[in-house]
Amino acid sequence: MTSSSPTGSIQKTFLKYQHVFVFLAPLAFVVGVYFFAPTSPADPGTGYWLEYWWLFLAFLVGATIVNTVGISGSALFVPFLIFVFPLFAFEMKPEQLVKIGLISESFGLSSSSLAFIQYGLVDRRLALSLVGGAIPFVVAGALLSFIIPAPVFHALLGIALIAASFLLFKADLDHEEPDASDDESGVSTDGGTDDRLPDDDDKLGPAGVEKDDAGTVTRVDRDGNDYSYTQGGYLERFANYSVGGIFQGLAGFGIGELGIISMLRTNVPVRIAIGTNHIVVATTAILASLVHVFGGGLVPGAHNIDLASTHWNMVIWTAPAAATGGQIAPYVSAALDTEIIKKGVGGLFAIISVALFLMASGAF
Repeated sequence: MTSSSPTGSIQKTFLKYQHVFVFLAPLAFVVGVYFFAPTSPADPGTGYWLEYWWLFLAFLVGATIVNTVGISGSALFVPFLIFVFPLFAFEMKPEQLVKIGLISESFGLSSSSLAFIQYGLVDRRLALSLVGGAIPFVVAGALLSFIIPAPVFHALLGIALIAASFLLFKADLDHEEPDASDDESGVSTDGGTDDRLPDDDDKLGPAGVEKDDAGTVTRVDRDGNDYSYTQGGYLERFANYSVGGIFQGLAGFGIGELGIISMLRTNVPVRIAIGTNHIVVATTAILASLVHVFGGGLVPGAHNIDLASTHWNMVIWTAPAAATGGQIAPYVSAALDTEIIKKGVGGLFAIISVALFLMASGAF
């Protein structure tokens, strides 16, 4: 029977109106930045805040692409800020552009994560274990970003992108058809379930879910489709998410690309893997962005980074764009062949990685 506790009611209300919360969050962020963020210059005019309005369009497209495939937003945001942004504006230090990528990615993936939760495609227990194991590695990578020189950063970024390209080409991200539920009534849109469907009072979203004595999880999404899998394979996932966590903190991406492969290899269904991976990447992106904003003073000999050095006139455009792209992505995924998008992004990563290796070697 579905929970009728106050917490359950709040959860259902939040998920039912998640679109409202998704767009209120970046709005509140922009208002907070405008009125309270320390800036350089100290008293910026309207021109300062409107200078990079065009980033909204660029990050909207980028966020839609990466959320459709289910990878980290910074995998496109950071290369864009390295190669394209300087053509129209100025060149930024590695820790500055990673910071902007992470802040933007945090909004985009959080937005998309809520959509997956609402649909019942997130395994919260699996997500919590992965986030908990990745936290120290994400923090370590973020702190490391303050002390490594730019050529080393570009080389590591190139390695991460070429690995992401290989893994994208290797991974089968086609949305296979799940088993239809034996229950014809399915799962109601308000989160209620028929008594014959599996049910867990503490679940996130409207899906029914249960775990039998053998450890097999049965999950039923909002449309009444069944997914069966086990939560085994923790060691392999821990290895992938720890390495990916270092790159997530350092460069703003990596944990999503390595993580999705480890879940698919341990037989987690594609839709559950992508939905759960969104939660992990969004949470670690928020953590890494906080370290990038506030952590400069914690590292001896770190680059001189303070709050005023953050390009707030950029993130007030990139954060809402990423959040909007996160909401558009599920519709794009349903309308287009994910395999085509995946191969296009993988090819782009390979090209960018070559350019990054050339930058690291001093060729240009």
